[in-house]
Amino acid sequence: MKKIIQTTNAPKAIGPYSQAIQTDKLLFISGQLPIDPETGAMEPMDITLQTRRSLMNVAAIIQAAEYPLDTVIKCTVYMKDLSQFADMNQAYQTFFGNHKPTRVAVEVARLPKDALVEIDAICVK
Repeated sequence: MKKIIQTTNAPKAIGPYSQAIQTDKLLFISGQLPIDPETGAMEPMDITLQTRRSLMNVAAIIQAAEYPLDTVIKCTVYMKDLSQFADMNQAYQTFFGNHKPTRVAVEVARLPKDALVEIDAICVK
């Protein structure tokens, strides 16, 4: 079984990809930029605000797939500048609370729309 997940509560895909794909037990969420789905505007150039918005977009897709947030088992955080890691990490920790999915954080040369951060996730039910 493979099902494409789409929601208007997260930014529309800006390329030839799906917001998420669900298999029997797994949910693969594409990288989410810090874009407000209602306005299409990017959050201000602040790593904390952009991390929160990216995670809110991930959560909206998880909810659309009818998975609980604690089913997230892995996130990848792509950052424009790893010197902002502490601020990103604080926003990330606040979002997930006691749930601690595995994670990778990497610095990249550039992200779409010149965002400071992009986050993807994998969930299992």
